[in-house]
Amino acid sequence: MKLTVKPLKQKDAGRGLAAIDRASMREIGLENGDYILIQGNGEGRSVARVWPGYPEDEGKGIIRIDGRLRQEAGVGIDDSIAVEAADVNPATSVTVALPQNLRIRGDIGPLVRDKLSGQAVTEGQTVPFSFSFGPMAGSGQSVPLKIAETAPSGTVVITDSTSIQISEKPAEQISSRGEGTEGLPDVTYEDIGGLEGELDQVREMIELPMRHPELFQQLGIEPPKGVLLHGPPGTGKTLMAKAVANEIDAHFETISGPEIMSKYYGESEEQLREVFEEAEENAPAIVFIDEIDSIASKREETSGDVERRVVAQLLSLMDGLEERGRVTVIAATNRVDAIDPALRRGGRFDREIEIGVPDKEGRTEILQVHTRGMPLVDSIDLDQYAENTHGFVGADLATLAREAAMNALRRIRPELDLEEEEIDAEVLETLQVKEVDFKEALKGIQPSALREVFVEVPDVTWDDVGGLEATEERLRETIQWPLDYPEVYDEMDMQAPKGVLMYGPPGTGKTLLAKAVANESQSNFISIKGPELLNKFVGESEKGIREVFEKARSNAPTVIFFDEIDSIAGERGRNSGDSGVSERMVSQLLTELDGLEELEDVVVIATTNRPDLIDSALLRPGRLDRHIHVPVPDEAARRKIFAVHTEHKPLADAIDLDWLAAETEGYVGADIEAVTREASMAATREFINSVDPDEMDDTLGNVRISKEHFEHALAEVSPSVTAETRERYDEIEEQFDSAEPAAAEEDQLGRTFQ
Repeated sequence: MKLTVKPLKQKDAGRGLAAIDRASMREIGLENGDYILIQGNGEGRSVARVWPGYPEDEGKGIIRIDGRLRQEAGVGIDDSIAVEAADVNPATSVTVALPQNLRIRGDIGPLVRDKLSGQAVTEGQTVPFSFSFGPMAGSGQSVPLKIAETAPSGTVVITDSTSIQISEKPAEQISSRGEGTEGLPDVTYEDIGGLEGELDQVREMIELPMRHPELFQQLGIEPPKGVLLHGPPGTGKTLMAKAVANEIDAHFETISGPEIMSKYYGESEEQLREVFEEAEENAPAIVFIDEIDSIASKREETSGDVERRVVAQLLSLMDGLEERGRVTVIAATNRVDAIDPALRRGGRFDREIEIGVPDKEGRTEILQVHTRGMPLVDSIDLDQYAENTHGFVGADLATLAREAAMNALRRIRPELDLEEEEIDAEVLETLQVKEVDFKEALKGIQPSALREVFVEVPDVTWDDVGGLEATEERLRETIQWPLDYPEVYDEMDMQAPKGVLMYGPPGTGKTLLAKAVANESQSNFISIKGPELLNKFVGESEKGIREVFEKARSNAPTVIFFDEIDSIAGERGRNSGDSGVSERMVSQLLTELDGLEELEDVVVIATTNRPDLIDSALLRPGRLDRHIHVPVPDEAARRKIFAVHTEHKPLADAIDLDWLAAETEGYVGADIEAVTREASMAATREFINSVDPDEMDDTLGNVRISKEHFEHALAEVSPSVTAETRERYDEIEEQFDSAEPAAAEEDQLGRTFQ
């Protein structure tokens, strides 16, 4: 029976498995745990252990094997292969050779046996093995172990009773059996996580023309000539090019932008020509240009003559009068707009593929790749870390895994004798990466994709907000519901609100509410303090707003929080003395919120205590649609705020929160916090002045905040909101309510949830 080869899932790679769908297993007569022989068209062959296929492959006749098995068998993805049951004996003893640079003292046989248990091995075969310590820990790299000798000979299976010997000869001196193409980058498709769609596009552009040029001849078209990979740093552009070169039996030439530049006239162009000539002689070939923006920037913006000539040479090599043959160019850059536009047309770079910031599923796959060989404790849930690493790209997650492994290493470091040349094998067996190692590593890593605007998601929950239930509910409807229940919005044919304006007197808790929303909605959080966007150079302030929204789009779902928005979005036409910068910023903000580009999963929260100063165009439906008044708290709300602020304080029994709430008419949340703090300070002052320093530790449990302390605090802290201020905000609320669009759709949605 012919089966189609597909890549294995990231978490299962490196274990010598072949995942075959159950229907095909029954037809061939295989059972879970059997061994099969996989043979390509050439001399390559490999033995793998059968594993039930994934649910999505059921009935499709698919066999999934990892890059090492594909390379050994000499097969590629989408090839059809015949498999047959293999007669494999259990090994009584296996001798393995370690690389020369690996020095370990003691018997590491049990460690090797545990990790390779169940795998089929053959003399001369190289097996990837992860020790999970030292510089390779968590990097996704493996140590190549060489199988020096097996008893009995031939292909054998390592079992729990197999004796593992360590060869005196290093792995480099053991002769290999043919294992596919040598000298290619050692990265396979299973080492790439979270980029399945992008990988399919690259394979379609590069693998098909190289493997089956006759398809394109039949269609009468030229195969694609080039692929431009672009995206933020660390998302896996170079890694993808390496994997493609490794998987395809193709010659691989690499150009690192700056290294071809030379001070001698004409030498830079000559070096470029030589690379392409070398590739043509060894066709089919891939030429990979890393950081292409360094050698092919826009000619009109380049001051040097050499740079212009290099760009011109590259243009003619990629699509000049001479035929390029079966040479495909892959280029990578994180500054796609800096590249000369002549390169970005059909015939040169036919397709531009964005390698973006991974989503939650992508982050889970990447973590599975980097923790594949780690001795993780069972309690570690990678999904949870994927959930909490918004804005992390592949390189950040690799660093996270490596740092966690290094933390585990630091824990056993006292047991290591670093003066010794060799590491004790027994110490290695005790190494385990625990939950605490990951949590500690997470503290020190900032997400690359949000570095300039990253804000640690505030540790504020709805429980920390007192007396604002109605406001909380409206914020939940506006921000959390569209992210949590998108299918309901689709069913109702409704657009989620673009933004929320919270207004009210100073100190009522507007910023606190925004923090709680950011925490509860599990989104990326970008905080912008209005005035920080202002810049003395023309156009820079508007550019700042544009960059904030670009970052938010590429890292959605995102909450953008503008504190004191009246400072950058005042009514146009009022400010005549600022060269029009505030008017241009308002215009930029308007087009970002409701322009031609859609805001997908990006919500804007703005706060102000001067809503009358904000430009009216910003307040219309479709921009800051919801206007939420955060009012001065009434007596019931004040009691709840006091409850929040006194929850962990040592109050005297006589303290009555109802009395405090009744005594604080006109006080806002910030005033109540100040009253509580002042009462605590008064109690502290009284205690320190009345107790001997030597007896302080013994009497510390007796300190209490009494009614007198609160009376003193109320005399010290006066309410910050006057009756006139309150009336003014009530009038503003009435104006907004009369201008507010009919909220029938949202009421209907609210009823749906209830």
